[in-house]
Amino acid sequence: MHRVGLYPGTFDPPTIGHIDIIGRARKLVDTLIIGVAINEAKKPLFSLEERVEMVRSECEKLNGPGLADIKVMPMHGLLMKFAEACGAQIIVRGLRAVQDFEYEFQMTAMNEQLNPDIETVFLMADVRHQAVASRLVKEIASLGGDITPFLTPDVKRALMEKYGK
Repeated sequence: MHRVGLYPGTFDPPTIGHIDIIGRARKLVDTLIIGVAINEAKKPLFSLEERVEMVRSECEKLNGPGLADIKVMPMHGLLMKFAEACGAQIIVRGLRAVQDFEYEFQMTAMNEQLNPDIETVFLMADVRHQAVASRLVKEIASLGGDITPFLTPDVKRALMEKYGK
């Protein structure tokens, strides 16, 4: 059976924590789809097209033998509808802290009601990345702090350009 996983997120911007989860998730499936969500409620700094391109560029660096193919796609609408359309059997979610778990637990329960055939798999963030959140990285960058530990060089450059630095 060909296993398809879906890792959804806003990725505004994609952090090293996101890249870590992608690298680990692709060991679990044959195809890993990265669904870059619109999510206007989060008021993204980067456009959908910019975020898709950043994630795609970072994923190209992860290629290797015996690992899942990665496809990066813009994601519109309800997660479970998107997962069904992609043929995903697994939703991959990263967890950093207890607060993540509470939110994700609710989402998983609702998603299971919508489609009990799609499983949710949680991957714990690497200890080095547990505090990394896109929202905080953007705040640090906007205030002139060093974001080097949280982003790849290409994503850091794109973020600094957004802030005119």
